[in-house]
Amino acid sequence: MGSSPASPGTALVVGGGISGLLSARELATAGHEVTVLEAGTVWGGCVGSHTVAGFTLDSGAESFATRSDAVARLCTELGLGGKIVPPRPGGAWVQLPDGPRELPRTGVLGIPANPWDPEVRRTLGTLGSLRASLDRLLPASIGAGAGVTSVSALVRARMGSRVLDRLVSPVVGGVHSADPGLLDVDMVAPGLRAGLRKHGSLAAAVSAQRRGTGSTSNSRGPQPAKAGSAVAGLEGGMHTLVKALVADLQRRGVTLLLGAPATSVSRTPEGWRVDAVGMAFHATLLVIAVEGPAAVELLEDAVPAIAGKKPASGPDVKLVTLVLDKRDLDRRPRGTGILVAPQTPGIQAKALTHATGKWDWLAAAAGPGRHVVRLSYGRVDGASARPGGPETDDDLFAAALHDASALLSVRISTEDVRGWDVVRWRGALPFAAVGHRARATDIRQACSAAGGLAVVGGWVAGNGLAAVVADTREQIRRLTAT
Repeated sequence: MGSSPASPGTALVVGGGISGLLSARELATAGHEVTVLEAGTVWGGCVGSHTVAGFTLDSGAESFATRSDAVARLCTELGLGGKIVPPRPGGAWVQLPDGPRELPRTGVLGIPANPWDPEVRRTLGTLGSLRASLDRLLPASIGAGAGVTSVSALVRARMGSRVLDRLVSPVVGGVHSADPGLLDVDMVAPGLRAGLRKHGSLAAAVSAQRRGTGSTSNSRGPQPAKAGSAVAGLEGGMHTLVKALVADLQRRGVTLLLGAPATSVSRTPEGWRVDAVGMAFHATLLVIAVEGPAAVELLEDAVPAIAGKKPASGPDVKLVTLVLDKRDLDRRPRGTGILVAPQTPGIQAKALTHATGKWDWLAAAAGPGRHVVRLSYGRVDGASARPGGPETDDDLFAAALHDASALLSVRISTEDVRGWDVVRWRGALPFAAVGHRARATDIRQACSAAGGLAVVGGWVAGNGLAAVVADTREQIRRLTAT
């Protein structure tokens, strides 16, 4: 491409995460000559890998939601369909101030489909379950109005504070690294309020969404899956999806450039110009597949309608991976992992994943007695101002040993550690704050009106691979149809 004017059928993608790579594949499939510019030194964004004690492990996303077949279809297209695996049975737990509890089987964001399920009642207590069950008696209009509402406002109004504190806050904190009071429920649980309007209660809406993933709370049918099991992964790790995508793009003749940060975007008579690495790249179609704040900064001169609409950065998340020799963990004391209620004293982690307890392929590779455990730190908590956790690698390692011991009820010391690593994701996790959905919609509409331009990624699609894959394909379909 160089600095020559754009020729018909050329496309440029800025950003080499999953949404950028998938955009390039969709554009190439539609017959376009495609170039991808990635500022960093590796492909995949939050779907990355690292090596710890000889194991190649996921450094970011390690599973995908099975509420749709979007990711499974992509994996199949890339020849990875036979590598899709479910997590091991056993489910997830939640750490509360008064001790650990099994996370209820049926739930969305921790919201229970049945407040009287034994696991729910053990967590909430009889009075908590009684308050939550009032949800079925309340008018559907409560929490289902047209206005924007937070996760906490909806849950508190329908089911009460105990559901919010003991179930929803740990799940939302573990998945979205944020206080549920800050998050737009329509962004992090699409369709839930529509289900409330349709079915008449929040519990019924949750049950309907869970049935959509193949599980059910109907006692006459199959029993619902354990909490945390409405996901799947890839044998070898989710990072193998990135490797397969890159190989597919190379076969299609897509130009892939690492270390090429875009510095400016401008409109041209033929289409778009992007300046990067001392060169000007021209294309008739442009896809911006970077984080929200960076996307708006790049585009606001070329698309004045989005000036001043820059979304908030996501939370900074730190992941500490430990490879341990600890036979006591063979019994998987907390199933696939444990989420931590924010009010739990003495524990700084927001979640722990027992990776060898979750994935059979990894347990087989590790062998008896060797385990992989990952703890996550960092959370946006608004008014509560909960600290983001330790900052230095050494402090994170010390906190991980302490927290893993407390959460797994197994003493873990430095002598048990065969390797460890810290991975930092600075602002990369989409932050679906109240009002963010409307702002993202405005930005996307303005970009679409500019012609030949699309914005993709988790900040507009919603958190998680399932949302990103489905949304990216839809956006590129629209872009190439114009």
